[in-house]
Amino acid sequence: MNRTPLIAGNWKMNGLSDALGFFSALAGAGASTRHCDILVCPPATLLSVAAMRAAEHGYLVGGQDCHTEASGANTGDLSAEMLRDAGAAFVIVGHSERRADHGESDALVRAKALAARRGGLVPIICVGESLEDREAGKADAVVGAQIAGSVPESLSATDYVLAYEPVWAIGTGRTASTDDIATMHAFIRASRPDGDAVRILYGGSVKPGIAEQILSLDDVDGALVGGASLDPSSFAAIAKASHS
Repeated sequence: MNRTPLIAGNWKMNGLSDALGFFSALAGAGASTRHCDILVCPPATLLSVAAMRAAEHGYLVGGQDCHTEASGANTGDLSAEMLRDAGAAFVIVGHSERRADHGESDALVRAKALAARRGGLVPIICVGESLEDREAGKADAVVGAQIAGSVPESLSATDYVLAYEPVWAIGTGRTASTDDIATMHAFIRASRPDGDAVRILYGGSVKPGIAEQILSLDDVDGALVGGASLDPSSFAAIAKASHS
């Protein structure tokens, strides 16, 4: 199955208006969409302008979260329709930081994924185990349960993206071994009836120096990049590694 690699950058709560030169710098660093899709998820305050800057180079932008409703009395929240209107094509849902910091359940992540599709966005549905889960031998059970609870059965393989992010490797500088990554991605792919077609990203302290090794694995279809996505040179190097 031919799955186009997706290199997605999650800026998290980083970036002011002076960061919008990132897209021209990324292009200048040689990040090409010839062999992969390149996506940046900036803070919502930058989204509409970022969408215009990104489009000049063939890049995509996305949101970092969305509400389950299209509109309403939900102060401070953003709907998928609002993100789409601002130029987003994707939205991250169920990131481990949302699950941990905001107590988001699998059911809520599932509802957000459905809302994303309703609003015309492709949800990037995040799953991943804690260090305690892995050390207890529960990684497969935890991730399998998250997938079962978070991915709407009504979605086809092109309607969503899965991102495996071992919680213990996010922002810690630690990265799962290639054997760990390959085994978990194979498990995730086998757990879905549309597994041969769905794109599965790896996220967890992805850096240029290890990107090629990770992205060369059979069941890894790209990366969800955190800190390294803030630097155009580093992010470009990761994008290049997806087709090296």
